[in-house]
Amino acid sequence: MTALKLSIVDQSPVHDDKTQAAALSDSVRLARLADGLGYHRFWVAEHHGTPSYASSAPEILIGQIAAGTQRIRVGSGGVMLSHYSPYKVAEVFRTLEALFPGRIDLGVGRAPGGAGQTGAALAYPDLPTPVNHFPYLLEALTGFIDGGLPEGHAFDNLPTTPQGGDTRPQLWALGSSDGSIELAAQLGWGFVLALFIGTHERPADIISRYRKLYRPRPDTVGTQGSAMTASAVICAETAEESELLAASHTYWKLQAHRHGIREGILPPERCMDLYARLSPSDKAFFDATRDSMITGTPEQCRAQLEAQAEYYGVDEILIVAVTHSFEKRCESYRKLAAAFDLGA
Repeated sequence: MTALKLSIVDQSPVHDDKTQAAALSDSVRLARLADGLGYHRFWVAEHHGTPSYASSAPEILIGQIAAGTQRIRVGSGGVMLSHYSPYKVAEVFRTLEALFPGRIDLGVGRAPGGAGQTGAALAYPDLPTPVNHFPYLLEALTGFIDGGLPEGHAFDNLPTTPQGGDTRPQLWALGSSDGSIELAAQLGWGFVLALFIGTHERPADIISRYRKLYRPRPDTVGTQGSAMTASAVICAETAEESELLAASHTYWKLQAHRHGIREGILPPERCMDLYARLSPSDKAFFDATRDSMITGTPEQCRAQLEAQAEYYGVDEILIVAVTHSFEKRCESYRKLAAAFDLGA
């Protein structure tokens, strides 16, 4: 089996009851740590109107992180394309690629990245883009990045600046199920199966079906379609500690997804106290969410991640770790890096 690559998706969580501004600084610090530990990529998520997550402008944070690191690939995981002009997104990421050649990834998703009011505010004074327009947005973005849209397209002769670079951003489509695989495959995008979103079953053939449908773009001829999974992982010295640390993210998801409450990320001990008072249905949601995460000692986490990679047929996994404590989060990534000998 090919050595498994590990990468990071950072949602810029607000740690230790600090401010959102401090959370952005923590993201830069974490990226520098990941660069030194041997992680392959560092992606920044996009959230709006969410007090517990600070990254609302990933394209700005990407530039700061790329400037402060040496070799790690840096990108978005992902830009919520339905809010934006594909032409502008292409120009932003071509600019980043010109500044940091061979290191920039453009990951996009179709989800809104926030509550309904934030989607309306991002579109104002127009209306939010209907979800069924996403394929047209992604097709246009592909052409703008590659430097050519099909003949007859409204913008087929429009240049995308900056010009003159020898490389282009890698393109990745994010999905929590199989809803995006056909579109990603037909346009020649890589595909990320986001297992950390939801608890529903995602069968192994999602990735194999994507690869069967894959049609390479001009600069990816000969490839079979790049695919990754993305999972929530908390690694600690003991399994008990890792499960306790995971309670902070689990409780946040419970409040956000079942009750629409996007409060701060609470200390894990407080979350377990609150767990005891939950209704049976809320406890069931909490338990299912925690069980969908990978937790344990370094050896246990490595075994579970390798089993996941074999099941889906991937050689790279993106790790999402959200904890109340920034230092505990860093320690989780340190332990994973050591378990996989990433710096070797």
